[in-house]
Amino acid sequence: MSLPETFLWGGATAANQCEGAYQADGRGLANVDVIPTGEDRMQVMLGRMKMLEPDATHFYPAMNGIGMYENYREDIALFAEMGFKCYRLSIAWTRIFPNGDEQEPNEAGLRFYENLFEECHKHGIEPIVTITHFDCPIHLIQTYGGWKNPKMVEFYKNLVTVLFTRFKGLVKYWITFNEINMILHLPFMGAGLVFEEGENELQIKYMAAHHELLASAWATKIAHEIDPENKVGCMLAAGMVYPYTCNPKDVWKGMTQDRENYMFIDVQARGYYPSYAKKMFEREGIELHLTPEEEQILQENTVDFISISYYSSRCTSADPDMQTMAGNAFDTVKNPYLDTSEWGWLIDPLGLRITLNSLYDRYQKPIFIVENGLGAVDVPDENGYVEDDYRISYLRDHLAAMKDAVELDGVELLGYTMWGPIDLISASTGEIKKRYGFIYVDQDDDGSGSRKRYKKKSFEWYKKVIASNGEDLT
Repeated sequence: MSLPETFLWGGATAANQCEGAYQADGRGLANVDVIPTGEDRMQVMLGRMKMLEPDATHFYPAMNGIGMYENYREDIALFAEMGFKCYRLSIAWTRIFPNGDEQEPNEAGLRFYENLFEECHKHGIEPIVTITHFDCPIHLIQTYGGWKNPKMVEFYKNLVTVLFTRFKGLVKYWITFNEINMILHLPFMGAGLVFEEGENELQIKYMAAHHELLASAWATKIAHEIDPENKVGCMLAAGMVYPYTCNPKDVWKGMTQDRENYMFIDVQARGYYPSYAKKMFEREGIELHLTPEEEQILQENTVDFISISYYSSRCTSADPDMQTMAGNAFDTVKNPYLDTSEWGWLIDPLGLRITLNSLYDRYQKPIFIVENGLGAVDVPDENGYVEDDYRISYLRDHLAAMKDAVELDGVELLGYTMWGPIDLISASTGEIKKRYGFIYVDQDDDGSGSRKRYKKKSFEWYKKVIASNGEDLT
């Protein structure tokens, strides 16, 4: 058994990491625009340093991205040259509704995405569209407190109704919220949350998450009503949490941390809050004020598929003296059996197979790997060529594990979109020197450079992988 002929190969980007043109054609300001590089970045992403407008002392890399707003046709042509079957991208909310609470959308923003989707179809590429990829209008944060406020659900419903109506026939696959569990780990970046002194952060994070879960269910309902062909997915920042030892206390801690992330997908895929979550809310004094109507909306509008990002597994210990290291926004104990990337992320290809099996066993819904890749420093030669064998090796090992999950374990997998097929701004660090792409972009961390695009060695390798439907990984 091999991968199905319908398997969707491609790549994934986010509007705020590649488009730039943050004020073009009526676009409004978003939370992701005002997350700076440098030492203040983490405190802003955590919602503990309030930054709702740019200042003169910081650099904001998302404002300029890699110029894809102007260059999308050329970039999509390069994706097509690799043989992409699909391209996952996100919509900048503030291109459609600059403030977020308008009644009527911005036509220029709609037309941009319409042109982009048509360009994809011209090349036989299926758009996979993330509605909200860490993207919240600043006006909604200043006026309503962002996702703390239940009014956000109505604004989101208005947004998705416009999107599903305008792009009917152009887009079939939708993802409601990127890495929805990231609201617990990077709440300002994930949901535009800013905490005031004395506020109960845990209550606010779970209340905001509840509003996003409701919004996701409403989006699923509206999508199916407007076009029954629509397929709507949720998304988890995934990666199993291994116990450091077989000490039952370590095993329990690993299970507890997995559940913390699974809770979001439990609601979106099963339609209700699991009992362990309700008990945790009781213990922590968290009140969601769930109404019968909300319970019904969640229950009746579960997602069609589950999408995930996977960069690494994690490891945990009940020993309070055990040192941890930073991963992809998740702290982890160093796993002695695994190597790390240049940015200290654990590299665990088999962990992808383990994670896929765990999720498929739990939900029995199709899974879509929509992010997986290696951030590394690339050194081009005088012609802009990068011999990135380390990237090829990383991806080869992960794709082999993915194939095992499908061919040997029976996991139902819709597709794989590598992050990110063209160098873009890193969400975690704001750098471009942390490069992921098959395509090198001549740009530095300060935004300087020609922005010319060059094919790396991995470009031809991935082209061969797609052409063979994953049979040739050499």
